[in-house]
Amino acid sequence: MPETHDAPHVGAPDPELKNSPVFDEADDGYLSLDLELESSACYFNGESYAIGQYVCSGDELLRCEEKGVWIREGSCHKD
Repeated sequence: MPETHDAPHVGAPDPELKNSPVFDEADDGYLSLDLELESSACYFNGESYAIGQYVCSGDELLRCEEKGVWIREGSCHKD
């Protein structure tokens, strides 16, 4: 698990800007997405993020996964 202070805080998704879909880690459904969704990066509010990069949206820690989808990794708040 990355240090959450290293993950940029991106705020809430803006529906007017480009955003990649977000899935729960336990949801294997993202693996069967149409190939047209496949991307080499994830997008959040129009910004591009590399595969493997983390961001904080609110208190959710998101990881950019292959195919260009966000996976919920947990909380951005330290316990």
